[in-house]
Amino acid sequence: MAMEPGLKVCLGSAAFAIFWVLAVFPAVPLLPIGRTAGSLLGAMLMVLLGVMTADEAYAAVDLPILGLLFGTMVVSVYLERADMFRHLGRVLSWRSHGGRDLLVRTCLVSAVASALFTNDTCCVVLTEFILKIARQNNLPPKPFLLALASSANIGSAATPIGNPQNLVIAVQSGIPFGRFVLGILPATLVGSVVNAAVLLCLYWGQLDGACKPAAEEVAVAVPTEVVQEEDVTSHRFSPATMSHLLRKQSAGDQQEPVKQQQQDANGNGHCYEQPATNGGIHKRRRGASGAGKDEDEHHHSSSQQQEEEDDDSSSCWKQQLWKCCVYAITAGMLVALLLGLNMSWSAITAALALIVLDFKDARPCLEKVSYPLLLFFCGMFITVDGFNKTGIPSTFWEAMEPYARIDTPAGTAILALVILLLSNLASNVPTVLLLGARVAASAAAISPAAEANAWLLLAWTSTVAGNLSLLGSAANLIVCEQARRSQHYGYTLSFLSHLQFGFPATLLVTAIGLLLIRT
Repeated sequence: MAMEPGLKVCLGSAAFAIFWVLAVFPAVPLLPIGRTAGSLLGAMLMVLLGVMTADEAYAAVDLPILGLLFGTMVVSVYLERADMFRHLGRVLSWRSHGGRDLLVRTCLVSAVASALFTNDTCCVVLTEFILKIARQNNLPPKPFLLALASSANIGSAATPIGNPQNLVIAVQSGIPFGRFVLGILPATLVGSVVNAAVLLCLYWGQLDGACKPAAEEVAVAVPTEVVQEEDVTSHRFSPATMSHLLRKQSAGDQQEPVKQQQQDANGNGHCYEQPATNGGIHKRRRGASGAGKDEDEHHHSSSQQQEEEDDDSSSCWKQQLWKCCVYAITAGMLVALLLGLNMSWSAITAALALIVLDFKDARPCLEKVSYPLLLFFCGMFITVDGFNKTGIPSTFWEAMEPYARIDTPAGTAILALVILLLSNLASNVPTVLLLGARVAASAAAISPAAEANAWLLLAWTSTVAGNLSLLGSAANLIVCEQARRSQHYGYTLSFLSHLQFGFPATLLVTAIGLLLIRT
């Protein structure tokens, strides 16, 4: 693709530069409007400046990717309601054997969860768990936060639904779900082990937890198993549940009547019952003639208590059945993806099945979907497509292609370095959109197998590249922001502290993956 006229190149580059700055630095002082608004601004400028037409902008939006992303986010919401992530958090603290054991568990749980439920979702849900566990065991949060973010990135590379760039690659390449997983899984397993080993080597001396808690940490340290606070979710406070709780509370008010001894006019002692009711305190004189009435009331109270216990048992049974159905539908979605069915419609179908199964207004759950992220992708698709139309990416790739062919080890290494550099400068998803088709076309000239390998190498390298710096991936930024804003366990992860670990670990893990990835 030849370069466009100079004015169009300048205008398109300026619009893309604005998008990139706001995507990497969402709180830039000159225009602190955030990533989503910055993405839409870049898309609008591409159209207003004449780089592309409005029809071309609409056509640039990839609906299958948006559908797959939406479906997986809805499924993740229902999995969270079904306590999936709470169970993952308990796995981290169950029979732990010190800080090093906790660090390895964090890497394992984060990698597995991100492969199935996307790395961003994993980081959002588990960051608070990680901070809490570190504080309770008198351990520094930094190694565990790094373990969470880096393992989430590495684990997400294993599946097409693990991260956004893999979604793009899976849709554009047409590689079946199972073939994708088998091609990258060995690199993911070895890479996760190597990543955990690097963390242990760098922070071995800080994982003893032998010193006593600091004064400010004693207040939040709880030497028991980590249990997440009760979630305020719609299915637990439905009208039926609330009415049941009110009945239970009312019944509790009627238990244990107060017995008082009083004397009649003749000085004889009589026992009076003083039960608490909603209508006030009523007194009944119990004598020989009232024994039968008391027995009836006792029988009625026992029957009511038995009914309440049956209601509790029935409610618990229904809730457990609902959770099992959620897990079964999610497993069905994964099976459909493994069988090679349409990924976007498989995810949307699973999401709608969970909504119907819940059998109530889905608005509270749909409100938890990250619509700003979907809008960010819409704007990014348009902005990147507009930048492609300037001819700059094509010109750059034409200059690098002779040196970045994957049929030689040196060419593979150069290609990986180019992807690593661009993924940290322009973020991984835009890099995939910019280079994906060109890298695949260059490899297709070698063989069909080389083309599939090129897509997988792009998926692996662009994903692992996110571990290089704090700004390399959205997962890193999510962990950093979640940790900083935590009310009870706040911690600030700096750019330099992340780079100290990220630079050597990323180069090592990327190199290992390049040796293991095969289709």
